[in-house]
Amino acid sequence: MSYQTRFWCIVPAAGIGKRMQADCPKQYLTLPITPAMTILEHTLMRLLEVPLFEKIVVAISDDDSYWDNLSFSKSEKIMRTKGGAERADSVLSCLNALQSQANEKDWVLVHDAARPCITAYDIKQLIDKLVEDNIGGILALPSNDTLKKTKKNIILSTLDRGQIWRALTPQMFRYGMLKHSLEQTKGDYRITDEASALEALGLTPQIVEGRFDNIKITHPQDLTLAAFFITQQNLAMVI
Repeated sequence: MSYQTRFWCIVPAAGIGKRMQADCPKQYLTLPITPAMTILEHTLMRLLEVPLFEKIVVAISDDDSYWDNLSFSKSEKIMRTKGGAERADSVLSCLNALQSQANEKDWVLVHDAARPCITAYDIKQLIDKLVEDNIGGILALPSNDTLKKTKKNIILSTLDRGQIWRALTPQMFRYGMLKHSLEQTKGDYRITDEASALEALGLTPQIVEGRFDNIKITHPQDLTLAAFFITQQNLAMVI
C-alpha cells in the first residue's frame, strides 16, 4: 500500500521504572538474550525495521548517563530530546521537537520504550487500518480474564470483559490533533496514554487488535518472558 502522508515515531524513555527495583532505569536493563542489548536498544532495533518512519524521536531525562553509550544513540534516523516528569510531558516534548519538520496531518506513532517485542507486522497492521481515519487509534488486546471492580480489596462488581481491552502501543494519531490534546490536558493525572488525552476532548480513537506477545516490561520476571518472545519471533522469521 502506498501512503499520501508521512509517519513519525516517538519513544518516551525518561522514566525510572520503580517497580523493577533495579539500580538503573528499566529501559537500560539488559535482556538475557544474544546479542546482549538493553531493553531500549531492542525496542529501537524493532522500530528501525519500519522504513516508513521519517524519524524516531526519543525523550531522555536530563540526568540520563546511559543513553550516549547505546549502540543506536548516534543513528541518523534517531533524534534525542528532553524528557519530562510524566509520560505525557515527554511525548509533548517530542512533538515540539518535530514542530519544524512535521505538519498537522502527519501521523505520529507513540511506542513504549519497555515494549521490545513489537513487530513490524503489527505496526503495518495498525497503519493500514488507520491511515484513512480522521483520528487514529491504538493497538490493544481483548481481555481474557474475569475482571473485578474493587474498593480496598473488596469486590464491588464484575465487569463485562467483552467491552474491556488492554491498551498497547504504538498508539497512532495525527500530529496536530495529538499535540493539541496533550496541551489541553496537561497536568491531568488521568491521562495515562495518548488515547486518553484525545478521549478527554470527546474524540473517539479506534482499536486495532495486536499480538499477545507485545508485552510491557514492568516487573523483574518480565525480562525472561520478553527474551523468550523475542527468540521465538526471530526463529519464526528465519523459518
